[in-house]
Amino acid sequence: MSKLSLAFCLIVAITTVTRAESPSKVRRPTLTPQTSGTKQLLISVSPVNSRVVWAAGTGGTYVVTKDGGEHWRAAVVPGAETLQFRDVEGVSEKVAYLMSIGNNTSDFRIYKTIDGGASWTIEFKNDKAHAFYDCFAFWTPRRGIVHSDSVNGIFPDHRTLNGKTWQSIAGNMPPALPGEASFAASGTCITTQGERNAWIATGGSTVAQILATRDGGDTWNAYDTPLVSSPSAGAVTVAFRNPSYGMVAGGDLASNDSADAATSMDGGRTWTLTKKPPTRGTIFCLSYVHGSGNNGTHNDFEKLVVVTAETEPNFNSGSAAWTPDEGNTWHALPSVSGFWAVAFATPKAGWFVGNKGKILKISF
Repeated sequence: MSKLSLAFCLIVAITTVTRAESPSKVRRPTLTPQTSGTKQLLISVSPVNSRVVWAAGTGGTYVVTKDGGEHWRAAVVPGAETLQFRDVEGVSEKVAYLMSIGNNTSDFRIYKTIDGGASWTIEFKNDKAHAFYDCFAFWTPRRGIVHSDSVNGIFPDHRTLNGKTWQSIAGNMPPALPGEASFAASGTCITTQGERNAWIATGGSTVAQILATRDGGDTWNAYDTPLVSSPSAGAVTVAFRNPSYGMVAGGDLASNDSADAATSMDGGRTWTLTKKPPTRGTIFCLSYVHGSGNNGTHNDFEKLVVVTAETEPNFNSGSAAWTPDEGNTWHALPSVSGFWAVAFATPKAGWFVGNKGKILKISF
């Protein structure tokens, strides 16, 4: 949950899907280290395409590449030096959004640049006591939603319809369970698909839930998942490859043997546990190989998912894995450790980001 995430209790899982072949015929990924230009922890990553990628993390730091990662530029947003960017949304090489957290109510902010990072504008600054914003996601460059832990049984979520101003949709959200919250692990506790579909992963209570909307956030439903849930556990990351098929994953931040994942075939209404992922710790992030589950149409990779997990108590090492069939079979990536997030532009262009500014390109 978000409070624990301040102590770097984060987990990343990434998921990819491939053609209906036997696992022995599925191409193994190529891993290529890249140099980010920073030693700050990178928490979230957002590929715009195979050349333009944004990532962000602690110390008010973001990094961006325009050539597929051959060269990265690292910089700090003025005035955000003490904040952590827990999510990033890249729109183009000029336009991007950042979501920050900190120790104070007003530290939860949304920044936007329209000039490649030369200047940043604060579009949203939280003024609600005890709110803790974990993640955001966008349907289009101007339509998005930001999600917070519950406060007094209410999720104080907001959305934008113009890419400039953010309005509360707290009254549209389902009532929260006692202690229900999300995890600011990789910026993937919420995902969007198509023009109006979105799903939010939660935990922290007696049941790990998926909150789902089909109308751009006007109305929501809450659905139970079979993932472990407690004050330190729940659903951490979620992605959908189309309106019906998706995956959720997470675990218990207090256990290194709790990673679990589940799939849905009905838009998140019901969920079935997958085979046990071969990762220790909690799954921080999962990503469909065709691009975070958002509008991917590459049939050969439709069910290919990559996940990355980190282990307690320090969450600076872990492992990763991939599945060609949404969790029926898994392949470990034991050399991939210390990464909090992963996302894909294409099957040949994905990126892990994590501790000490590490970036690793992954290509199938």
